[in-house]
Amino acid sequence: MTQDACDTRFFGHPAGLSTLFFTELWERFGYYGMRAILVLFMTAAAAAGGLGLDPSRAYAIYGLYTASVYMASLPGGWIADRILGQQRSVLYGGTLIAAGYLTLAIPSNAAFFAGLCVVVVGTGLLKPNISTIVGQLYSPGDPRRESGFSIFYMGINIGATIAPLACGWAGERINYRLGFALAGIGMAAGVLTFWRGLKRLGDAGLRPVEPPTPEAGRQWRRSFRHAVLGCVLVAAAVLLLHLSGAVTVSLQFLVNSAGAVLALTTLGLFAWMFLGGGWTPAERRRLAVIAVLFCGSALFWAAFEQAGSSLNLFAKNHTNNVLLGFAFPASWYQSLNAAFIICFAAVFAWIWIRLGDRQPSSVAKFALAMVCAAGGFVLMMEASRRSASGVLVSPLWLVGTYLLHTFGELLLSPVGLSAMTRLAPARVAGLMMGVWFLSLSMGNYLAGRLASFYGHLPPYELFRTLAVITLAAAAVLFVLVRPVAWLAARNGAASRES
Repeated sequence: MTQDACDTRFFGHPAGLSTLFFTELWERFGYYGMRAILVLFMTAAAAAGGLGLDPSRAYAIYGLYTASVYMASLPGGWIADRILGQQRSVLYGGTLIAAGYLTLAIPSNAAFFAGLCVVVVGTGLLKPNISTIVGQLYSPGDPRRESGFSIFYMGINIGATIAPLACGWAGERINYRLGFALAGIGMAAGVLTFWRGLKRLGDAGLRPVEPPTPEAGRQWRRSFRHAVLGCVLVAAAVLLLHLSGAVTVSLQFLVNSAGAVLALTTLGLFAWMFLGGGWTPAERRRLAVIAVLFCGSALFWAAFEQAGSSLNLFAKNHTNNVLLGFAFPASWYQSLNAAFIICFAAVFAWIWIRLGDRQPSSVAKFALAMVCAAGGFVLMMEASRRSASGVLVSPLWLVGTYLLHTFGELLLSPVGLSAMTRLAPARVAGLMMGVWFLSLSMGNYLAGRLASFYGHLPPYELFRTLAVITLAAAAVLFVLVRPVAWLAARNGAASRES
């Protein structure tokens, strides 16, 4: 499954990493390019090419979409583990994503919402499985693994830096639909890159997990077919009832239903993880560490993902978007986070190598990430206080906020991805990566719900609430550092994650 340790053709790493690097670069180009203009498009007047929605409704749709994108990673990981294998899942998922973005470019409201649904399905297949393949390029003891994820993460952020500049300019200055089309073209380039580079991946993620018995394999395939058929029938029934007028499907109903499904899925998953049979004591200890990281991740992303919603509209409505006489689109702020990651990722990697065994534990890093998130919202509290009189504030307030949030992301995201590939039991590697993305789903859903208050509360109140929540979460995580360290010490494989 892993490649030879002598394979150093891509900056000292396996050649397959280059395929995954550029594929994910283009996938993130599409995602962040579309995300940069999504709320702006939905809140723009119909005469300006938008949907004309009020901010609260736009935030609710935004949160529902981004939560669904990451929640779909859970069945996407299961499908890869049991049915398709990671390589085919990435290829099929990328094709669906490209089709979804291009559908958004069609001038029709029905096409817009259909395109969002297609992107959700495609991202669920691609996102967890491309990260799993990265981990499978390395043997368990290969010291290059963490560095490999850092390089992979660099590809993510190169795409995320370029995307808002290109799609944001096209969307805000020409036509929002053109911005969505550019996102689709970028994802199509990613699919072509992955398809041409399949030979470099070798056996990494090529085949699904071998079923324990032929009957188990047949049962997996039957479960997959039944699940797909059930989803199609439910969606068709709801659509027909809605079109007939028998049932009115409101946005609030969809948002509340998604929240209920997300909560039940999370509770059911963790109940299975801790109460289900078949786990060894060592695996249960690993799962306990995963649970702590899951909660920390969900709370961090609930704060961080204000970037595409409340911070995005604050940039458009309350910020003086002029630099040296040049007026730039508000969506360009979305490039700051990724650009800062490119600048500072190597610095953080050097710090961890320099500290060696003295570096903070994973839980402590998550707590520090929360402190950085809180610091960003403290800055926004002051910025919103100054803008309350109608004055457009300096762009530096948002620049400082995104810088602090970037430091938080660098403390949390690469650490979490690497931890999942090491902690996950081998037979459910794809599913456990789906668990990681489920935490992002929970965070994005909470972000949308919190941001929906933006239309009803002054920005100062929203940012103060977020600052308090993230500081409280940091305090809880700091308290948990020692208990998790004790738990992980009983399991050598997980000790590095404590």
